[in-house]
Amino acid sequence: MLTYIIIGLIVILISVLLYLIAPGAKRDYSDYKGLMYAHRGLHGNGVPENSMKAFKLAVEGGYGVELDVQFTKDHKIVVFHDANLKRMCGEDRRVRDCTYEELLAYRLAGTDEVIPLFEDVLKVLGNTTLICEIKNHNGNRNNRLCRETYEMLATYKGKYCIESFSPFLVAWFRNNHPEVIRGQLSCAMKDEGSLGYIARLALSQLFINFISRPDFIAYRHQDYRQLGFVLCAKLYKPLLIAWTARGEKEQAESFKRFDAVIFELQ
Repeated sequence: MLTYIIIGLIVILISVLLYLIAPGAKRDYSDYKGLMYAHRGLHGNGVPENSMKAFKLAVEGGYGVELDVQFTKDHKIVVFHDANLKRMCGEDRRVRDCTYEELLAYRLAGTDEVIPLFEDVLKVLGNTTLICEIKNHNGNRNNRLCRETYEMLATYKGKYCIESFSPFLVAWFRNNHPEVIRGQLSCAMKDEGSLGYIARLALSQLFINFISRPDFIAYRHQDYRQLGFVLCAKLYKPLLIAWTARGEKEQAESFKRFDAVIFELQ
């Protein structure tokens, strides 16, 4: 009897695990496969990330583009990765605490480039295939950011998809605009000290897929051996996008395991 109970519990545990990590229903992902996406634009050699110049260079190079969006204090959608301005602008202030007019006083990495508005970046990108990461700096359930980002993307001429580390932001698109291709961002989560152990475990092993039911998994390419990722990839075969491959060697290695690659030159 005890043996049957143990077997039953194992079956239940496996069933729950498979339910948690399952992505959404299969769709046509061909527009996003086999591409190289310039991470925050084609930056480097004096060109700052997420700058208008970086996006222009990516378009000229024929690459797809990955970028980050978040709200300012006055609810302008800007393209900027960090929550804080310190790394890129040398000022210890949070983006969400600044109006866009205040942000215009800062320059990116000592250049003449300023933090761009999302609507202006979309104009520069034209019909470039786009991965738009929705940052959770304004909250993990900021429906307004999702809604206004969607409204801008809906007028975009190129192919686009969205992704986020927050399954709740991805789930907004699942619930409100399921036609939009959506992705769950994740990695091994070893360095995410701001998150508790349970949250890190759930994110790294993709146990949060039941919330977002993503079309694709965007995973840090070095972490491809993580059990949750391996099971999701092998059993369900969603679109797999690697981030961030730096240099030709990492890019070539990533294409062996992933369907598309977000890259940097070095």
